[in-house]
Amino acid sequence: MFPSCSTLVAVIIAVTQASAAVIRNVNASVPLGKRQAPGEVILSCTEPNTVALTFDDGPYIWTQELVDMLDAADAKGTFYFRGCIYDEDNVERVQYAFERGHQIASHTWSHAHLPTLTIPELHREFWLLQEAVLKITGAYLVHTRPPFGEYNADVLHVAGLHGQTITYWDFDSLDTIMSPQQSTGSYQALIGQRPPSILTLNHEITESTVKVLMPAVIRAVQSAGYRMVTVAECLGVEPYLWIGEPEDRDESWTCADK
Repeated sequence: MFPSCSTLVAVIIAVTQASAAVIRNVNASVPLGKRQAPGEVILSCTEPNTVALTFDDGPYIWTQELVDMLDAADAKGTFYFRGCIYDEDNVERVQYAFERGHQIASHTWSHAHLPTLTIPELHREFWLLQEAVLKITGAYLVHTRPPFGEYNADVLHVAGLHGQTITYWDFDSLDTIMSPQQSTGSYQALIGQRPPSILTLNHEITESTVKVLMPAVIRAVQSAGYRMVTVAECLGVEPYLWIGEPEDRDESWTCADK
């Protein structure tokens, strides 16, 4: 059963304050460096000569293929996962991306229109996805992309309580509504203008994005001399609040009663 709002808020505040008990479990190889302010909205990268390739709506059947493609190009991406990710296939996909150094981020639990939700419902959207990733990877996320790019003051407030930064984009590939050739053309036109950085929006659930668009985009970005990095890297910040040990699967790894 989902906890009451007051209980959940108390838990979140305790979590984001990083108690001594939590710090003892932090992986010492992960520096507690520069961080984005909770509740902030990120519209673009700040590190010059970077391209952040981001992918919404996973994990999906092409996650591992996409990770391998990026790795082969010496690139890293950011995956905004959503929904119930507890089944074994999705757990494997999340772990695969995380363990290879790609950034895991939140696209919330049920892909709802967040500005239409109550405060307790917003807490649920942020926490259930975070809880699942925390169990699977041991990582506490700091970047969330709201579904449909929608947010308001309540969304930002709740995001801040969860230690989350809202990540938008400055280039939408429109890969869910345009052909991969059209999206490739849009990428090439933008790259030709030589902006200092690019923060992209793509969708890993679109087969042509993985099979056609991304190979062409990677070639174009490489030819232009950009570095393909995670969102955290393109902002010069840490990707997670902390990284501890993942949990063992138990009866709580379920979507029932959530």
